[in-house]
Amino acid sequence: MKIHFKKSLFFYAFTCALCTTCLFISCSVDKEKKESEAYTLPDEKKSDPLPSWNESETKQAIISYVDEVTDTSNPDFIEIADRIATFDNDGTLWSEQPIYFQLFFAIDRVKAMATDHPEWKREQPYKAILENDMASLSQQGMKGIMKIIMTTHAGMTEKEFGTIVHDWISSARHPLKDKKYTELVFQPMLELLEYLRANDFKTFIVSGGGIDFMRPWAEDVYGIPKDQIVGSSGKVKYDNNNGNPVVRKLPEMDFIDDKEGKPEGIQKYIGRKPVFAAGNSDGDLQMLRWADSNELKSFKLYVHHTDSVREWAYDRNSHIGKFDKGLDEARQKGWVIADMKQDWKVIFPFELIQ
Repeated sequence: MKIHFKKSLFFYAFTCALCTTCLFISCSVDKEKKESEAYTLPDEKKSDPLPSWNESETKQAIISYVDEVTDTSNPDFIEIADRIATFDNDGTLWSEQPIYFQLFFAIDRVKAMATDHPEWKREQPYKAILENDMASLSQQGMKGIMKIIMTTHAGMTEKEFGTIVHDWISSARHPLKDKKYTELVFQPMLELLEYLRANDFKTFIVSGGGIDFMRPWAEDVYGIPKDQIVGSSGKVKYDNNNGNPVVRKLPEMDFIDDKEGKPEGIQKYIGRKPVFAAGNSDGDLQMLRWADSNELKSFKLYVHHTDSVREWAYDRNSHIGKFDKGLDEARQKGWVIADMKQDWKVIFPFELIQ
């Protein structure tokens, strides 16, 4: 993710994505492609740790790796303390199209705050948002984008911000899928997280997205505790607040957890190289290289978005989640690439029939 938070060409991404989004949102959800038919897990698959994965080389590679590194008699056995697994969030654990979900949140925040700021009706970039003028908004440049982020994310306490995020994520719906954003998580990846934890791996999110945006909901959705989330962050400041201490968010960036920032963040906040790393874009390449450099046997997984019917299909030329250099390097080095269309029986949890 990069709301300045993820890919280095974010402004280009923002411009293209907003214009595309504007066209899409003007159409009704009824014109969306039909959701894939619900899938019922066969009884014989109930004991399968990855039931939403097709029987493929990808699934077998995951299971074989876990079997090997958890077998004390295997030369590749890894001690529990070193079983660190890091996952990107946007495009790896949930969808990221047509723009990163945190940007939808920021835009909604501008609209919610507008009644207290009548001057925004005349001031850009807020004017463009309030008038749903995505073309004008895209013309505001990086300065305008950062103005939106700082305005909507800063000035409040961490607790206040967390409450706002929680309320939004509990009710907001994706403009194209007409689903809550937390319903657009990937069922196969949820199973993978559970499978790894069942085998004593410690799972972390290492995302270009805002750490304070993810913390309020990620634990409930992914089972990953708040203190196991590494993400981009703004500066904060302690305030004694007349004997009721709080930490307030400041309108300044502190750390961007993307590209080179990912291994830096892993070292800074985790302190151990991952032995399992998963991503979906060029922004995750450095994290997978970091795992690949581990002296212990490592597993590098890329999620390739290839399903235009059930989700989205994109890679080399995408304005969001560009997968170009990473795709080439993964193929060259023999890393595992999960083909969403071929490897996943279902994509989203709502496709399952309980």
